[in-house]
Amino acid sequence: MTSTRPNYAANQLLTALPFADREQLVSLCEPVQLEFGDIIYEHGDQVPHVYFPTGSFISLVTPLEGNAGLEVGLIGNEGMAGITLILGVEIAPFQALVQGAGPALRISAAAFTQEVANSPALYSMLKRYLYVTVSELAQTAACCRIHVVEARLARWLLMTQDRAHADTFHITHLFLAYMLGVRRVGITKAASSLQRRKLISYRRGHITVLNRAGLEAAACSCYQAEKKIYQLIMG
Repeated sequence: MTSTRPNYAANQLLTALPFADREQLVSLCEPVQLEFGDIIYEHGDQVPHVYFPTGSFISLVTPLEGNAGLEVGLIGNEGMAGITLILGVEIAPFQALVQGAGPALRISAAAFTQEVANSPALYSMLKRYLYVTVSELAQTAACCRIHVVEARLARWLLMTQDRAHADTFHITHLFLAYMLGVRRVGITKAASSLQRRKLISYRRGHITVLNRAGLEAAACSCYQAEKKIYQLIMG
């Protein structure tokens, strides 16, 4: 994890704040470069920092008995990692795993908590974002229970494309299986089906979205449901 130049304008939560509140919060942040595979905190650990991705994205992974874990959330420049601190709880409910390398702004948990206490505008916005996060967790739980792997994979690829801001991104079938909590063979079959329909291409760990509209049609309804709740609550 290395330093990089700040670009807070790329994070939607920061740009939504009033100017004075935003400048005060950003002045306490440091720019960092997140690397693919970095674990910024583990499930059950004390949260040391809050991260506002500006060009990176982070998976929230919950541990499962007899399995590596299951992704329950994906955070890009629309959000932040460490939102549960506003509840006064410093223990991480999930592992935070960097899935997309890139820049972010980082602030210590103590400084963040103090700013939340000092800024009613920040606190109000973060309460809304916490609601969105809880809603997305519930949506993911339902998705894992009732939707087939191919539809879930299409949804996940759309979510990743939204946060990568690019048509092509690096991912392996093994990592996809880990994220979606299914066997690798299931991911291979689902990805092959999407590729035969010319919705995506997959080559040496790189997935390219070829047909965005087609992929949206192939995805389960959870993708649009999550977008609607974010727009409704966060405006």
